[in-house]
Amino acid sequence: MEKKVLVAFDDSDNARRAVEFIARSFTTDHHITLFSVIPDTTALCQMTGFNTPTLTPYFLEQQGAFCALEEKKKNLIKASLESAEAVLIKAGFDKSNIKRKMIVEKKGAAKAIISEAKSGYHTIVLGRRGLSGVKEFFLGSVSQKVLSAVEDVSIILIK
Repeated sequence: MEKKVLVAFDDSDNARRAVEFIARSFTTDHHITLFSVIPDTTALCQMTGFNTPTLTPYFLEQQGAFCALEEKKKNLIKASLESAEAVLIKAGFDKSNIKRKMIVEKKGAAKAIISEAKSGYHTIVLGRRGLSGVKEFFLGSVSQKVLSAVEDVSIILIK
């Protein structure tokens, strides 16, 4: 039976530590999916302005810079996924057992991870961000939402 591991990967220090944890702790016959969620900002890049006349000139002036920054972020995540894959390969994982998956999502990272987890994973490995207690209480964290929603899957939090 194939052992599938979903790694929520966002290029944070905790996400990199999660990959290193897998490299040290899991057997090389596991199938690893490095999963990144990129917020969908396409609508902002395609807008012609806001409904507020005073904001429209500023937005149009800055729109190109914002969209270029978003594209750069995607490229950085792709490079980080490649780097994470290299760590696993160096640890003895076969390249055919490693999948890199990056999706653009409007609904948020937690919902995307929860949805992906439903496609047959045995374990989810994700970093736990260091939000302040008050902020986490009101907003919730991605890891907390995943912990609350996912059933029948082991979850490992990396700090």
